Amino acid sequence: MSEKVNSASKTGKKAGKGIIQGRLFSLEFFKRYWFYVVFVVAMALAYIANKFLFQSSMQEVMKLKVELDDSRTDLVKSSAAYNSMIRESEMTRLMQERHLGLSTPDEPPYELKSK
Repeated sequence: MSEKVNSASKTGKKAGKGIIQGRLFSLEFFKRYWFYVVFVVAMALAYIANKFLFQSSMQEVMKLKVELDDSRTDLVKSSAAYNSMIRESEMTRLMQERHLGLSTPDEPPYELKSK
């Protein structure tokens, strides 16, 4: 029993030493499974590239959302300014201020009906 434990610890030490020295896989392993190794590396690179593209796209989307919110705010602000400028009281004030000689009618407009 102690012989099994002793050989297991030696094997573990050899494996640990091999990993530290960079001999995790032998040259024979790469010769035998070169296609699978290349495939796994290519898939890992594709995953990394896909993740990078996704993150770049998400940053662009977030930037465009902020720009859209800013544009909507400007639209509401401009709409409010326009509505205040075309108000009847504002038009009357501008006519009087600029001395145009115009006046607002006292009677409502007539509705003409065709016969």
